[in-house]
Amino acid sequence: MSNTTDGLEDVVALHSHICDMDGRLGKLTYFGVDIHDLARNSSFEETAYLLWYAALPTRTQLANFTQQLIANRALPPRLLEMMHLLPTSATPMEVLRTIVSALSMFDSDPQDKSLAASRQRALRLVAVFPTIIIAWEHIRNGREPVAPLTDGNHATNFLYMLKGEMPDPVLANMLDKAFVMHADHELNASTFAGRVTAATLADMYASVTSAIGALSGPLHGGANEQVMRMLMRISEPAQAHAYIVDAIKNKERIMGFGHRVYRTEDPRATHLRAMSEELGKRANDMRWYETSREVEAAVKELKGLYVNVDFYSASVYYMMGIPIELDTPIFASSRVAGWTAHILEQYSNNRLIRPRAEYTGPKVTEYTPIEQRGE
Repeated sequence: MSNTTDGLEDVVALHSHICDMDGRLGKLTYFGVDIHDLARNSSFEETAYLLWYAALPTRTQLANFTQQLIANRALPPRLLEMMHLLPTSATPMEVLRTIVSALSMFDSDPQDKSLAASRQRALRLVAVFPTIIIAWEHIRNGREPVAPLTDGNHATNFLYMLKGEMPDPVLANMLDKAFVMHADHELNASTFAGRVTAATLADMYASVTSAIGALSGPLHGGANEQVMRMLMRISEPAQAHAYIVDAIKNKERIMGFGHRVYRTEDPRATHLRAMSEELGKRANDMRWYETSREVEAAVKELKGLYVNVDFYSASVYYMMGIPIELDTPIFASSRVAGWTAHILEQYSNNRLIRPRAEYTGPKVTEYTPIEQRGE
C-alpha cells in the first residue's frame, strides 16, 4: 500500500452531489447555490429543503415543508420522562446522543429505507433536535421544559424554548442565518462518521448518533465553545496579542483557526464576523467583538492562519445570551440537516465504506507459549 495520508487529508472517499468546497478560493455551495446567497437571502427551512430535494422550494412547497417541521417538534412523553432520570451532570451533547438513539424505538419501522420514509425521518430529527437540547438545558437546571411553538421558524422556536418568551426578531434572524451556514460542509468528521454508519445499512437514528458523537469532540463541533472560553480568559482587547504570543510559545492549540480545506478565509466566517460586530453595537458593548478582532489579527500575523466558522460563532451565540454549553448543540441543530442529506444520498446508491490501513507494526513476531513468558 502507498499514498497514505494521516487524517485522510485531501483523500477523496466518495462522490457527492450535495456540497462543493473550493479551498483555494474560499467558496462553498449547496447543490451549486453559493453560501453567500443563502446567508443573505435564504432561511434554514429553505436550506434544509434544498439539501434533501436538490432544489430550492416554491413558495407552496416551503410553506408545506415548514408546517411539517412544526408538526414534528414535540418529543414522545416517555422520552421526556427518561430525560428527568438522567444525571444533571450529563452534558447537552451526551443527552442529545442518548435521546436521538432512543428515538428509534418510537419509530414504527426504523429499517424502512425508502426515500419517502427516510425523508420523513430526517424531517422528524431536524424538528426535534432543539426540543431535546433546550429541554435538557431546563431539566439540568431544575426547571420544567418549555413546550415548542406551534408556529414560527426553527431559530425562533429555539430561542423561544430557551428563554420562555418570544425572541427579538433580529436575534432570531441572526440565529437563522447561522443555522443556514452550519447546515452542511461536505465530508467533515461528523458527516463522514454518519455516512460510514449508514453505509452498513444501519438505520438513520444510528447514523445520526454516530455523527453526534464525532461532533462532540473539541477538534470539531466543540471548538466554538473553547473559543468563547479563550475570549473570556483574555477578557480585554488589549490583552489579546500577549495571550496569543504566550499560547504559541507554550504550543497551545488556538481554537477557531485554520481548516483542512480552506486556504483563505472560511466564507461563513465573513458573515459571522459581521453579526458579532452588529450584536456588540446593539448591546453597546464591543468587548467580545474587539477582543475577537485582536485575536484574529495576532494569529494571522504570527501563524498565518485564517479564522474558521467556529471563531465568530462563539461571540455571536454568547452575545445572544445563549449558554456556552449549548454552542455545540446549536451546531448540531443545524448540521443534522446536512447529516441526513448525506445519509439519504448514501442509502440511494450504497456501497460499504471500508478503507484500508497501512500496517506499520512488527512484520514477524513468534508466538511464545505462556509457560515461557515468565511470571
